[in-house]
Amino acid sequence: MEKSRCPVEEGVGLGLAESSTGLIADTSDGTLPVYDAPSTRPTWGNKMQYILAQVGFSVGLGNVWRFPYLCHQNGGGAFLLLYFLLLIIIGIPLFFLELAAGQSIRQGSIGVWKHISPRLAGIGFASCVVCSFVALYYNVIIAWSLFYLGNSFQYPLPWDSCPSMANSSNQVPECTQSSPTTYFWYRQALDITDSIDDTGSFNPIMIGCLFAAWVIVCLAMIKGIKSSGKVMYFSSVFPYVVLFCFLVRGLLLEGAADGIRYMFYPRLQIWGDVQVWRQAATQVFFALGLGFGSVIAYSSYNSHNNNCHFDAILVSFINFMTSVLASLVVFAVLGFRANVIVKDCMETNLKHFSMLMKMGFINISQVIIPNTSATVQEYQLWYEQHQAVLKGIPLEHCSLEKEMNKGVEGTGLAFIAFTEAMSLFPASPFWSVLFFLMLLNLGLSTMFGNMQGILTPLFDNFSAMRRRRTLLTVLSCLLGFLIGLLFVQRCGSYFVTMFDDYSATLPLIIVVVFETISVSWVYGAERFIDDIEEMLAWRPPVVYKYMWKYICLIGMAEEVTLQYPPWGMVVLIGLILLASLPIPALFIRQLVREYVGWPDADPTQTSHNYYAEVYSKCSTDPDAAQIAEQAAEEMDEGTRENGFFVRENEEYKLLPQEEGTDAQAEFPWTATTGL
Repeated sequence: MEKSRCPVEEGVGLGLAESSTGLIADTSDGTLPVYDAPSTRPTWGNKMQYILAQVGFSVGLGNVWRFPYLCHQNGGGAFLLLYFLLLIIIGIPLFFLELAAGQSIRQGSIGVWKHISPRLAGIGFASCVVCSFVALYYNVIIAWSLFYLGNSFQYPLPWDSCPSMANSSNQVPECTQSSPTTYFWYRQALDITDSIDDTGSFNPIMIGCLFAAWVIVCLAMIKGIKSSGKVMYFSSVFPYVVLFCFLVRGLLLEGAADGIRYMFYPRLQIWGDVQVWRQAATQVFFALGLGFGSVIAYSSYNSHNNNCHFDAILVSFINFMTSVLASLVVFAVLGFRANVIVKDCMETNLKHFSMLMKMGFINISQVIIPNTSATVQEYQLWYEQHQAVLKGIPLEHCSLEKEMNKGVEGTGLAFIAFTEAMSLFPASPFWSVLFFLMLLNLGLSTMFGNMQGILTPLFDNFSAMRRRRTLLTVLSCLLGFLIGLLFVQRCGSYFVTMFDDYSATLPLIIVVVFETISVSWVYGAERFIDDIEEMLAWRPPVVYKYMWKYICLIGMAEEVTLQYPPWGMVVLIGLILLASLPIPALFIRQLVREYVGWPDADPTQTSHNYYAEVYSKCSTDPDAAQIAEQAAEEMDEGTRENGFFVRENEEYKLLPQEEGTDAQAEFPWTATTGL
């Protein structure tokens, strides 16, 4: 019996169908169809793996040591409200944009923007470069966490007290003038030099920790999402277990309420400060991991009809609540630490004050000495009431707020302030192990996302790399380790700060600006919403159109301040230019190719014989195989990879499957209507 010709369906959109769809020839005379091979793109084992991966990537170290600092410094509860507002009008729309683009086109960052326009391929390459920069120094922070984790399995903890000088019972003066935790961080862990100009030697212990960090990343990434997805069950969930344990323990400590009150006390006047708005918007931007390409890479492994709008809201809300939870934990513990320090300060002052009274320097009738068991609040009230009398007496000012403001940002929070607070806990090694395991898992889950942002676009666009996935993954990690040796010199922490502050900030904003322009203006926001409607079977609110076109672009303004020596400025500017250069370079390259008339070449090649074989199976024409072979040779590989291609007056595109036909059983990857 003669086989009927495959049907035709009008319309071409942005998105791709799922892996079980077929490629249909849309011709004017109803000639023979060509079928594409079944997609071999891996998918998530289940929805939970995917959500944990997105949450693990977006929830990182910044939620623990950056957000609490910003909240405390910029109005407490007022900053929380401002942050939540900007999360809704900037964060969620941009996050939804990246999720929808990756899921619809089912490519990494390079393939997504190249699919919209070959002139925009540089956006994806810029994302890869930025991810590479971040991965280099981010794994160094993981190495620091490994170092502290290893040192936590001893009692007492090595940062509990100052070490003694050689051949003497006296403690090291530098340590006594600062604190044991500060000394351990700068002299034992980093062995830091006095400036970035003084390079010093390598730190052998940190080299070993850095190597171990890259080995962990390599083992988790070596089989793509099949291996990293399973790791996410632990690396994404464990930090929440630790945070809740610390929250319960912290709330039971004396002074915890003081710390939380200092953090969340609302100062609404900050809403009039443009700088605070900028900092809140920047934190929203980086908290969700926008621009890295990792969000796009993760969503590209989803099924075509997954509800990515719900995912965007869910992950953003989890991210926000994690920041609030981390802030509660941090300031509850810091409140306890400040309370202990202020009480020690009070006792010292009162002893000194009593001694001066006994010596007759102070008239006892002028001042009533508080009891040594007085609370911090009672002491501060006494101090304020007698400032006139105490003015000439050399007493240290004991203040909770002053102590809580010391080292509450970045590495100062994690490796100095919080570490000092934990040393005051009963069973301090146990809490130290938990804390640094949490930092390790937070860092690793974000690091996995960075690596996906680098590797997925390369695998999608270069078939030679895709065939050697394991080898490329290992070589990438080895190269990352070798370059990362820069950060484990004695001056390495200065370079970590340099890369953290500037190598990714401005380039990422540039990437996301071009992403937003590409979707909302080049491709068209209305058209993009049409594609999402086709993908989700319901239309997103029209407000997203205006947010993408106007609001989000306005909210991404960034102020950059560079404070480094001349050679450091050159390095920073070079890093920023290197990360941003692919966007204009590939744009110009594509314009030249179009002007000269060179065909677009794509290294992803599929066997022509396969298409000839499937073509002949669907047709009774004896010359079908030869025709199909010729068609495959003339096919534009770039557009065929993205789901549709053009050959003369024929337009090939993807159609949905229909189940329950005989042809479906024989050719499960083809569209079977009419067969």
